[in-house]
Amino acid sequence: MKIQLSDHFTYKKLLIFVAPSIIMMVFTSIYSVVDGLFVSNFAGSEAVAAINYIYPVFMIFGSIGFMIGAGGSALVSKTLGEGDKELANKYFSLLVYITAGIGIVIAVGGQFAIPPLARLLGANEEPIYGYCVIYGRILLATLPFFILQNIFQSFFVTAEKPRLGLIVTASAGVLNMVLDAIFVAGCGWGLTGAAIATAVSQVFGGVFPVIYFFCKNKSLLRLTKTRFYGKAFLKSCTNGSSEFLSNVSSALVVILYNHQIKNLVGDGGVTAYGSIMYIAMIFFSVFMGYAVGCAPLMGFNYGAQNKEEMKNLYGKSLVIMALTGLCMFGLSEALASPFIKIFGYEHDLYEMALRGFRIYAFIFILVGFNMYGSSLFTALNNGLISALVSFLRTIAFQITAVMVLPMFMGLDGVWCASLFADIAALIVTLICICCFRKKYGYA
Repeated sequence: MKIQLSDHFTYKKLLIFVAPSIIMMVFTSIYSVVDGLFVSNFAGSEAVAAINYIYPVFMIFGSIGFMIGAGGSALVSKTLGEGDKELANKYFSLLVYITAGIGIVIAVGGQFAIPPLARLLGANEEPIYGYCVIYGRILLATLPFFILQNIFQSFFVTAEKPRLGLIVTASAGVLNMVLDAIFVAGCGWGLTGAAIATAVSQVFGGVFPVIYFFCKNKSLLRLTKTRFYGKAFLKSCTNGSSEFLSNVSSALVVILYNHQIKNLVGDGGVTAYGSIMYIAMIFFSVFMGYAVGCAPLMGFNYGAQNKEEMKNLYGKSLVIMALTGLCMFGLSEALASPFIKIFGYEHDLYEMALRGFRIYAFIFILVGFNMYGSSLFTALNNGLISALVSFLRTIAFQITAVMVLPMFMGLDGVWCASLFADIAALIVTLICICCFRKKYGYA
């Protein structure tokens, strides 16, 4: 079925259109989990703790791609909706080239920063410190490709090629898992093997889209000659600032969570938290995939001033988020035990992680509304409100909750912190949606 951005969307057509983005995000999360499983079962819990200490650094760097991808796709889809395909392609090309350049600069400079960063993030004892440095330096070497992979997740949807984006992501994920089996399980290279497997898959995920969009293709977008459009680049960054803030703040919150948990129960708690985040990432990716897949539709219709279709997309999205949240919560509670068991932890660590995940899982009921609300304003090119929603949810409310709740609830307070933050964020999201509904005409 050929689906275009300009179509009218029923539930069936909407779900078909966003399905590749959802599957793409879910698959990305799954192969990250598989990576963690290989490390946990073949390299030990200390290696898992090391990844959890250093990975926030890559969440921050990778957020550059999500920022430019989400904000840029909103601008490009709006420009396509206005009927200027040539300018849309120039914007697209500019954003890809700048992203690649930023990635190269960070990859080179970051090699010197990894050792002190590992210490700063709490990896002070061996072998965890050594694991952090090795893992960090290997992944930094391929950071430009990782950032490009992130930016193309959004642009494949805007190009009306979400299925191709899914194929690229799935192929990179399968490659990662196969190499994990070879390097970690087969060759016994431990954490180093896992890092190499991830790095190779990121190279593939970043290079293939560049080749595709450089060549003549049947999509709406193609990499071409361009010039520096300062306002367009700034607009893309401000549009996507919520995605940037969301990822950066999530990384900072992980660091804070690690610090709080380590103070309460030691490195074992950090390992348990890492496994909870691996699993939660799969559930979050369903909501994130929907937001990524739906945003270009709203952006296109906003550019075309088709308010009836905007209302249609908005109403259906709220229903989908509500039903999906309830399903994700029920599924997480039912499968909590087998999920935690696959990490191969000893009894005490297993019990800690299981209790933590079951408490944490309540967040799935609400988080979809907040993710959709933020992406809605990004699609409408209102980066300020989108950033406000993300900032309050992932920084202000999270930090307050994780600092205060453990004083009264101990470790359970850490597991509850995200839920309390999302409840507060939902109130802000609903206020913003109500305040701007007449201005944009989506409700």
